[in-house]
Amino acid sequence: MAIRMLDIQAQLVPIQDQLEAAATKVLRRGHFVLGEEVEALEHELATYCGARYGVGVASGTDALLLALAAVGVTRGSQVITTPFTYVATVQAVTHLGATPVFVDIDPQTFNLDAEQVQRAVGRRTKAIIPVHLFGQCAEMDPICDLAARRGLAVVEDSAQAVGATYHGRGACSLGHLGCLSFYPTKNLGACGDGGMVLTNDEELYQRLRLLRVHGRADGYFYLIDGFNSRLDEIQAAFLRVKMRGLREYTAARQRNAALYDELLADLPQIRTPYVPAHNVHVYHQYSIIAERRDDLREYLKAHGIDSAVYYPLPLHQQEIYRHFRRRLPVAEWTCQHILALPIAPEVVTTDGVRTVSEAIRAFYRK
Repeated sequence: MAIRMLDIQAQLVPIQDQLEAAATKVLRRGHFVLGEEVEALEHELATYCGARYGVGVASGTDALLLALAAVGVTRGSQVITTPFTYVATVQAVTHLGATPVFVDIDPQTFNLDAEQVQRAVGRRTKAIIPVHLFGQCAEMDPICDLAARRGLAVVEDSAQAVGATYHGRGACSLGHLGCLSFYPTKNLGACGDGGMVLTNDEELYQRLRLLRVHGRADGYFYLIDGFNSRLDEIQAAFLRVKMRGLREYTAARQRNAALYDELLADLPQIRTPYVPAHNVHVYHQYSIIAERRDDLREYLKAHGIDSAVYYPLPLHQQEIYRHFRRRLPVAEWTCQHILALPIAPEVVTTDGVRTVSEAIRAFYRK
């Protein structure tokens, strides 16, 4: 049988009855946007991540956009971030008229290189967006220390990292604001789109609540220029069902990752994910560095095994960001060698991980 990267339907089958009951409850209540399901989810996820407040929004992209707006990023601002991420990270910057400042990545974790962030800060720098890529936190202490010294905001892009921890503290609780995506492919995915901004700062929390509803305080009175970005009740209800099994689901991904680590450890052509001792990785993706990456990927495909490349071209080399181009050699090299293997427990069990690993070994034996 083929081994796929993703099978959302298989993930939902065990909880189908619970999801249908949750949807029916919302339908019968007749309140579809920003109601009690959203409020409950905000509280539950904030507690799960170690933050005080949650604000449900329409998507992970909107979470980043509203978070940056909340800390005062506007036209003329500069925001430091990584080129090795999904495009939404940077589009949230440019949609506000601000300028992204790309900094190279750490070659081991693929996250933002904290030392290079310090050299990139200028007089127009307003914020830093560390991306907790593939499911593990960036090196946050030096980034937050720098931000405190220079009066900068730290907005965590935690779209791939719900449940990850850094020195025992949860992603989304480390900076000023943390952003989650509930796109269906995420570890905690909705049956549609959605996102959330988490924070420990009450002032930012209140500002976010205004921003997501056009800046409206009450009735038809507006305090700030806001957006239309509200989380649906039915998606919040689905997410609350899925949250009940999130710890177990994460643990299953971690077990698959540990087995890959073991089975691929002695292959000199492969580098398995590096996880610092102070990090807990939740493995949204299990990404290896592989020699002859493209040939390996074709070999796996011929043997019925899916894989994926996240990401084939760093953002600073993309056409839409041609004005910001510069040499970032680690990100560029990584894009040529990175390969994600099936990790989700609904697509690979222990036997599946062994099958994928043996196929990789067979390829390099050739």
